[in-house]
Amino acid sequence: MVKIAVFVSGGGSNLQALIDAVESGYIKNGKIVLVISNNAGAFGLKRAEKHGIKSVFVNPKDFKTPQEYDAHLVKMLNDAQAGIVCLAGYMKILTKEFIDGFKKPIMNIHPALLPSFGGKGCYGIHVHEKVLEYGAKVTGCTVHFVDYGADTGPIILQEAVNVSADDTPETLQKKVLVYEHKLYKEAVKLFCEGRLKLEGRIVKISGADQK
Repeated sequence: MVKIAVFVSGGGSNLQALIDAVESGYIKNGKIVLVISNNAGAFGLKRAEKHGIKSVFVNPKDFKTPQEYDAHLVKMLNDAQAGIVCLAGYMKILTKEFIDGFKKPIMNIHPALLPSFGGKGCYGIHVHEKVLEYGAKVTGCTVHFVDYGADTGPIILQEAVNVSADDTPETLQKKVLVYEHKLYKEAVKLFCEGRLKLEGRIVKISGADQK
């Protein structure tokens, strides 16, 4: 059984998708054991509480440096015996010290088809604004492993979403979010089943059926 920790900063709808996937048995070999937020008002914390999952607000202001903050998070993860961290709208860049200290996979969901519309400044509604400003005809979402860069880690799964001529950033965000919920639970399911293998920066999926 893979113990999953989820980091959130806001509403946590992707967290809810993962919770539902675990409770329904879609994710059979995983269990969410800890939800952490850097935002006391994050609704994701309430989602976790509602389902009896340990949820903790850790205030960055209580630590002198981001490195100290992340070191504290790593200790919490180790105490919980977490086997993977899933970032679900976590609006804080992980330090090198966190990645090196945790030593286990970290997964993220990004609301665009990486490597397009990723990196600095590309988060939340801003991603969809940039997609429309650029005139892209197709966007989507990407689940990837986290490395030292911003949105540069090995890609696990992607799903394309057509951009309509009358789309606004808000309508596009809603369209993509539907696919985020489907894709993230699939990627976590594959991980918990031991079907993801990293070769260089290529993620290979064992088994013929990837969906």
